[in-house]
Amino acid sequence: MDKKQSSELWREETISTESIFQGKMISLQVDTVALPEGRTATREIVKHPGAAAVMALLDGKLLVVDQFRKPLEKFQIEIPAGKLDPGEDPLTAAARELEEETGYRAKELKLLSAFYTSPGFADEKLYIYFAEQVEEGVQSPDEDEDLNVEAITMEQADAYIAEGRISDAKTILAIYAWKLYQLTGRI
Repeated sequence: MDKKQSSELWREETISTESIFQGKMISLQVDTVALPEGRTATREIVKHPGAAAVMALLDGKLLVVDQFRKPLEKFQIEIPAGKLDPGEDPLTAAARELEEETGYRAKELKLLSAFYTSPGFADEKLYIYFAEQVEEGVQSPDEDEDLNVEAITMEQADAYIAEGRISDAKTILAIYAWKLYQLTGRI
């Protein structure tokens, strides 16, 4: 049996979907799925429109925002990011979020990576862009968004990771990409 045939054996076909919650940012559904040999199981699935983030450098430092994250009950330092509006191009969202959150505009954005944040239970896809040249724009965070903007050095980034002040995947990935960029000159 070839690899494609064997992976199809474990494909889960949806039998039914029950909508549990519809929010502004996410929805939650429970799917009943058919498994091999006639078994069934349930899958709790978070639906998310996707998000875009920016690894932006200002004078050789990384632009970050420090904000309170309710699910973690603590402040976190992160690269600027936000969810995609319906039908929005991730590049457009990245440019918007960078300026809204930091007050800086990118002269050019280059896609660094796109990945699923938690494929075991969510469909959120996150796009990370790179901006090396930024210029002053207008900061206009969402009305329920309180954040501080900082430009940090590599040493500060490493210290913040060690302290747990930076602990989200997108920001850690951006910092490792920044390190690679400093070593090789390539993204």
